[in-house]
Amino acid sequence: MRNKELRNVTLGAMVAALYVLLTVLSNAFGLANGAVQLRLSEMLCVLPAFFPAAIPGLYLGCMVANFLTSAAIFDVFFGSIATLLGAIGTCLLRRRPILSLLPPILSNTVIVPIVLVVAYGLPATVPSILLSALTVCIGEMLSCGSLGFFLMKVIKKYLIYTK
Repeated sequence: MRNKELRNVTLGAMVAALYVLLTVLSNAFGLANGAVQLRLSEMLCVLPAFFPAAIPGLYLGCMVANFLTSAAIFDVFFGSIATLLGAIGTCLLRRRPILSLLPPILSNTVIVPIVLVVAYGLPATVPSILLSALTVCIGEMLSCGSLGFFLMKVIKKYLIYTK
């Protein structure tokens, strides 16, 4: 394995481990799962703007974290897909830093309420789904939007080697 490939695999593994750690920490405070979610780990969704190799790490980290926090199997897979789609969108919008924060917020706002209906029996009524979308969106705006924006600024300030 060449140095660049090894660096990318290592980065992905570190991102996955950090995602799991931060989700477990959020779960300890009852914030990781359910209709109201404030996952500290979602701030890591800004990393693909700097390191595309973080994308598989975010996906695998979310999958492992969902499994470890006793999420339903449907949530393990489709909740992780929401994170994957958001990470890919962030990478695609990396030249526009503020816009790159939107894909994780939007993908989770759209997908997670559906997961809550299918996997956890949330009432499948329009008001219930809209309320769930609102609470997920607020959690994502706080974790990915606010904390992610702060993380983005720190990375820009201290990052020396990006490619």
